[in-house]
Amino acid sequence: MDKFTILTGIAAPLPMVNVDTDAIIPKQFLKTIERTGLGKYLFNDLRFTPEGKEKPEFVLNQPAWRKAAVLVAKENFGCGSSREHAPWALLDFGIRAVIAPSFADIFYNNCFKNGILPVTLPKESVEALLKDAADKKSITVDLLQQKVTSESGKSFSFDVEPFRKHCLVNGLDDIGLTLEHENAITGFERGQKEQQPWLYA
Repeated sequence: MDKFTILTGIAAPLPMVNVDTDAIIPKQFLKTIERTGLGKYLFNDLRFTPEGKEKPEFVLNQPAWRKAAVLVAKENFGCGSSREHAPWALLDFGIRAVIAPSFADIFYNNCFKNGILPVTLPKESVEALLKDAADKKSITVDLLQQKVTSESGKSFSFDVEPFRKHCLVNGLDDIGLTLEHENAITGFERGQKEQQPWLYA
């Protein structure tokens, strides 16, 4: 998992409440267990017509936000089913941070496990950032200082649980956390092989 420390990039405004995981990545694209290649299906039904043509009015189809690194949304982002493909699709598209007043719990947890920082800010702060994003201003998300700063000069502090921060800053997913104890695991296996060799026969 890539480390997350400080991110500066174009922010795409998505002023919608209750954006569920089926909107983020529709069910027909859940057949893969690969984490890559899903970005082209991100917000599929919002981005494309049933014939596969781009809807020019959708924000990620507009030139200013095609390479957005930050998404600014409204309340209850990521609600619905618990599909991990939702953060996979966001990440594969290039979005590393999502800012909203609130998130669905499972989606929120899945973001941290996949290298995306979900930032919770008060509604008034999010509204200010939505305006700046619509004005094509870049946003800096500083996990080290726990601050979001807009190109306009607005700055907002956010909270993040220390363990989650540690994992993102160091690029540690569940496998990475386990491998931090690789020496202890290897030592245990070595001792077990000596004491119970039949387990390894």
